[in-house]
Amino acid sequence: MAEVRSSIRTVRTKGPSQVQFWLIALLMGILGGLAALGFRLSIDAIQRFVYRTHEPSTLHRFAFDLPWWWLVLVATCGGLLVGLILHFFTLDGRVRAVADVIEGAALREGRVDRKEGIASAFASLITLGTGGSAGREGPVVHLAAVISTYICRLMNANAVNSRDLLGCAVAAGVSASFNAPIAGAIFALEVVLRHFAVRAFAPIAIASVAGTVISRIIHGDLTEYQLSAATTFEFYVELPAFMLLGLFSGIIAFVLMKSIFFMDTLGTKLQTATKMPRYLRPAIAGMLLGLIATQFPHIIGVGYGITSDALTGRILFWQAIIFVIVKIIAVAITMGGRMGGGVFSPALGIGAMSGLAFGIVATGLLPTYSGSATLYALAGMGAVAAAVLGAPISTTLIVFELTGDWQTGLAVMVAVSLSTAISSRLVEKSFFLTQLERRNIHVSAGPQAYLLSTIRVGAMLRATDTPNGGDPERCEALVKEGAYIEFGATLDQAMPLFDRTGEEYIPIVMPAKNGALPEVRGALFHVDALRALNRAMAAVSAEEHS
Repeated sequence: MAEVRSSIRTVRTKGPSQVQFWLIALLMGILGGLAALGFRLSIDAIQRFVYRTHEPSTLHRFAFDLPWWWLVLVATCGGLLVGLILHFFTLDGRVRAVADVIEGAALREGRVDRKEGIASAFASLITLGTGGSAGREGPVVHLAAVISTYICRLMNANAVNSRDLLGCAVAAGVSASFNAPIAGAIFALEVVLRHFAVRAFAPIAIASVAGTVISRIIHGDLTEYQLSAATTFEFYVELPAFMLLGLFSGIIAFVLMKSIFFMDTLGTKLQTATKMPRYLRPAIAGMLLGLIATQFPHIIGVGYGITSDALTGRILFWQAIIFVIVKIIAVAITMGGRMGGGVFSPALGIGAMSGLAFGIVATGLLPTYSGSATLYALAGMGAVAAAVLGAPISTTLIVFELTGDWQTGLAVMVAVSLSTAISSRLVEKSFFLTQLERRNIHVSAGPQAYLLSTIRVGAMLRATDTPNGGDPERCEALVKEGAYIEFGATLDQAMPLFDRTGEEYIPIVMPAKNGALPEVRGALFHVDALRALNRAMAAVSAEEHS
């Protein structure tokens, strides 16, 4: 025991060695896989209880026999419970998900909110178990990030190690959800860390494999979807069709994202105008979803059942079109109503149904030279998801790991590349990055845009009573002109002041009280700000190329 305590103390004070870090990554992979597995089983348990079904994957068929009022009641009560959880355990009444994990990696040294994260996990669990129309992978990613944050605080990890462990947790969660270890590792690098540093790859790969093993121990070596065997691909002849599918999928992805943002804005305006308590917003959204579910029960929950139907061709053309429209509306209401869940699974389902509808038309026009419409469903699933997530590489790998067919992978690559290209021109590169932009968190433009917000001006203060400090009289004059910065501010607020005033330095002040002028504590020199930014950029470059 003394040796164990000594090892823990060494890790906390000096940081882990490479071998120790890989063992910690393995532990993170196991915990991330267990989190994904537990979340999935909990959703199934809730659905079995409230809908009295023995097979949650076919709930959309079973729900037709349920009384309409029960569907509405379950969804409304679920929404109210979600609202109360978020009201009491979060400051803003908002569910945390993948966008917050990206923010944590970029701006918060690889850490996320813990209390709000746990509350969000319960909120998403209730949402998906009681009729909400969203995905489970987003909540799983954030839950894994919460576990990573606890461990990083326990071992007093530095920023670089914290980000790598965050990537390990995310990779494990995704790989356990899809039984896709390669895609899980690449997703963590591509979407969350947003770089492919060699030093991060080994621990993330270890964690991703561990998450997959945890999933396979319980569920066996089975993929999430059972695909149709008829996925032949007429290589040269069908390439133009898959290029068109990519453009079509990019537009579908754009419509899905804009619908969610529109509904979120509309919900906020209505909440403000009616002065409605914020805990009622998810309840009203749940009621609307319950009403939709009385006619279209396939919107309930994650929706893997209807996605599987699309991939195996068990849906007719007009059914696919209607289901896409209804699903987009349901997802927009769920997310705009501030319920829980993510967009990964809905994007896969909407993409599969859109691709199937496109494939039915394409194969019908040239049946002699065409393969199966289900191959278009598979490519559409990857193309829409890639455009929404901003993850063309990992999404392509997920589909490839589902099939193991290189020709299928090629068809998906063609569609994914074009869908991502068109959607990235219409939004801030992905759904998650657009979410952050709407909160004035500028991550999409890269480190040069967001690093300024991580550097506090107080750390660079030069006192006015020192030889190299600012002139006290000049500082007072600048304060009267309104050209000053508060002590707790960051460089993203200070740099525009330098551009506007052209001054060598600007005063750093403490906030004013009772209408008095702010108290000058020192000065921020332009050269110090540039040096700090340069050091931060150098550190990011070193991490990304290590």
